[in-house]
Amino acid sequence: MTHMPQNITDTGRHAHSITQACSLTGLGRDTIYAAIRSGKLTARKLGRRTLITDDDLRQFLAGLPRAGGHEQASAVPAQ
Repeated sequence: MTHMPQNITDTGRHAHSITQACSLTGLGRDTIYAAIRSGKLTARKLGRRTLITDDDLRQFLAGLPRAGGHEQASAVPAQ
């Protein structure tokens, strides 16, 4: 039986490269960079490397809207 981490970001690392963040989340590079540009995802620079801390990645994911939530249902006009 394969052990699944409790959380997708439980890699033992404190920071992730853009490529690693994409692999962990299933999001594309353009989506990650767009989230950084918009300020929704905090990234840090070390020389030329762009790093995303594990805490910032978790916070970004937790802040995404829930699928199938009441907000989406209320957007449909009542007939």
